[in-house]
Amino acid sequence: MNDMRIAVLGAGTMGHGIAQVSAMAGNRVTIRDIEEELVEDGIDSIEANLQGGVERDKVTEEEKAATLDRISGTTDLSEAVSDADLVVEAVPEEMDLKKQTFEEVEAHASEDAVIASNTSSLSVTEIVSALDDPGRGIGLHFFNPVHIMQLVEVVVGEQTDEETAAFAEEFVEDVDKTAVTVQDAPGFASSRLGVALGVEAMRMVQEGVASPRDIDAAMELGYNHPMGPIELGDVVGLDVRLEILEHLREELGERFRPPQILRRKVRAGKLGKKTGEGFYVWKNGEIVGTSGDWGDEE
Repeated sequence: MNDMRIAVLGAGTMGHGIAQVSAMAGNRVTIRDIEEELVEDGIDSIEANLQGGVERDKVTEEEKAATLDRISGTTDLSEAVSDADLVVEAVPEEMDLKKQTFEEVEAHASEDAVIASNTSSLSVTEIVSALDDPGRGIGLHFFNPVHIMQLVEVVVGEQTDEETAAFAEEFVEDVDKTAVTVQDAPGFASSRLGVALGVEAMRMVQEGVASPRDIDAAMELGYNHPMGPIELGDVVGLDVRLEILEHLREELGERFRPPQILRRKVRAGKLGKKTGEGFYVWKNGEIVGTSGDWGDEE
């Protein structure tokens, strides 16, 4: 299955990561974004990731050069998808934008190309409904950072045909990841379970049960999680957490109601690592203290 042509739409964090692992597996990849500078930034990020792999003896200089040689960039959607066997969109998490992207892809891609969405929580069934042939649409939910994280959720929409699902599972195996196949449901498997843990941890902070650090330590040391749920929320972005909770509340009920402490932080612009403060205080990408009532512990 290697040596396919793959188009990745969106050169941001997820897009360039998907392009990198696809190219490392021997496929020819075109990254498309709306501005030349964004495309170049994406390819530069791939080169930096590969160089990091070289320095840690995970990637050889030859593998780095061969991977970069298989990647090209463009701002022309038609050029990117016209001869692709697989198109993966990694555009922002907005339903209308994703549906519009699928429509544009179908207008320019070959009839047998598989069209996939990297959505983390939106309905794949609704996204692929934008296609005249929705049977070839599917969800491929990669995790950040793509070149490190092992999991990919293959999300099967109501209309997705069996051949498309089998193709997607084989592609995930070929890029050296592990697929879990889930039916299209709000939050899939990973977002729903991850957010459920995160929202309960926030409620515990709000109720004064324990400090963010102690809650995180309990899950890291007691359950072997690599990162506690409060820190993970800060890393993902509290605004992103809030959006997913609002969506899941609408679809699944009040158990996903966002806690007030989360709403307050988002209103105050305290979105986590990317703004320098969320539940923790961040400096140069590292935690240097705890926000608010828990005080600065360092």
